[in-house]
Amino acid sequence: MLRSMYTGISGMNGFQNKLDVVSNNIANVNTFGYKKGRQTFSDLMSQTTQGATGPVGDGQLGGRNPMQVGLGSNTGSIDNIHTQGNRQTTDRPLDLAIEGDGMFVLAERTNTAGDVEDSEVNLDFDDGDQINFTRAGNFYLDEEGYIVNANGQYLVGNVDGESGRINIPNGAQSFNIGADGSVNYVSEEGNAEEAGQVMLANFSNPEGLEKVGGNNYSNTANAGLMEDLDGQIDFLNVPGQGGTGNLYAGALEMSNVDLAEEFTEMITSQRGFQANTRVITTSDEILQELVNLKR
Repeated sequence: MLRSMYTGISGMNGFQNKLDVVSNNIANVNTFGYKKGRQTFSDLMSQTTQGATGPVGDGQLGGRNPMQVGLGSNTGSIDNIHTQGNRQTTDRPLDLAIEGDGMFVLAERTNTAGDVEDSEVNLDFDDGDQINFTRAGNFYLDEEGYIVNANGQYLVGNVDGESGRINIPNGAQSFNIGADGSVNYVSEEGNAEEAGQVMLANFSNPEGLEKVGGNNYSNTANAGLMEDLDGQIDFLNVPGQGGTGNLYAGALEMSNVDLAEEFTEMITSQRGFQANTRVITTSDEILQELVNLKR
């Protein structure tokens, strides 16, 4: 069989995967905090028909380059591009947007054994709460007054010097979130109180995070999350400090998907796929000619 037929198949598979990535970007064009994906290609191993040789003798014969035939393409990587999305003003106090690096920290209570304060969150990936990260800042208050996301996961912050779930007591007259993440409210008696402070996590390589759905990311061995000397998680930063960006209340970060760019990528994927199908049909015609040599 002709090598070109299998080369065309590899190209078709690659462009089909790229179209999957592009379609996912377009589907999430209005998803708050979404970071677009990008596929890159790499060539497969080449078949060497003749190796390289150096000059022969004293200027008798010059060197020759290698002769190789490529065997197709492969998916080199599928990257998450963490560029800044535009900020949309909502004027809703529980809508938060990050301008710069950093992510909100979310926790889901999975271990309630032991003598633990109600608001405390054990930020330990080995034994404790399930920790996720997100750029989507649309938060809500649950029945008990805790700040949660749309999936019910608690927003983690600094509460009385410890990492914990931020609670705004029922009956509070009003509340606001400052640029430094501080959550203040006016109690039922009319006194100004502080509920805690929203903190952000920062990563040296945010593209190393793994998408887990629901606008959430999970930590991986390549994301570069800071740990202290005891191996415990120590990543909470005040917004605007520790390399994290600024926090804006009453706004949401939009998706960083550019529709013009995605439609262009869609066209190139379609044309690339079509071109590789032509390679296969042409190879098939050549094989047909070989079969017809003996009639």
